[in-house]
Amino acid sequence: MPVQKLKDFLDKNGVKYSVVTHSRAFTAQEVASSAHIKGKELAKTVIVNVDGRMSMAVLPASYDVNLKLLKKVTGAKTIEIASEDEFKDLFPECEVGAMPPFGNLYGLDVYVAPSLAEDEHIAFNAGSHTELIQLSYSDFDRLVKPIVLVFSTR
Repeated sequence: MPVQKLKDFLDKNGVKYSVVTHSRAFTAQEVASSAHIKGKELAKTVIVNVDGRMSMAVLPASYDVNLKLLKKVTGAKTIEIASEDEFKDLFPECEVGAMPPFGNLYGLDVYVAPSLAEDEHIAFNAGSHTELIQLSYSDFDRLVKPIVLVFSTR
C-alpha cells in the first residue's frame, strides 16, 4: 500500500496513477529491473543538504547527482548528500530510502533533472522498497511544482 499521505493527495487532486508491486529492491537500478521499468523513467529521490536545508534532488535512476553542478545552479554556499540519519525522521511513514519525490508534502524544495521532465510518465518509490507509483509527468509537475535544473550526469 503506497504511503497513505501521498495516495490521499493524489486522489484528492484527481490524479490517475497505478501502483506497481515488485520484489524487494533497494537501489534505483534494482528497482527498475525488478519492476520492468526503464531506468530513464524511474525517478530516484536523493536527499541533499543545501545550505543547511534538506531538499530533494529527483533524477532518472540511471543518472547521478553532480554536487558541484547542483551547487552552482542553486547558488548554494554548501551542498552535500544527506545521510539517512539526517533525513529518516522527515518521512516517518516511509521506509528509509523509499520516500516519494513529493517534497511539497514534507516542506522540502524539489529539484528535478530536465531529462526526467522529458518523460511522458514517471514511476517512483511509494514509501516502501516493494511498491512504485506510476503517473504522468505533467501531473507530477502540476502538483509538486519542482524546480527544473541541470544537476545530473550519466
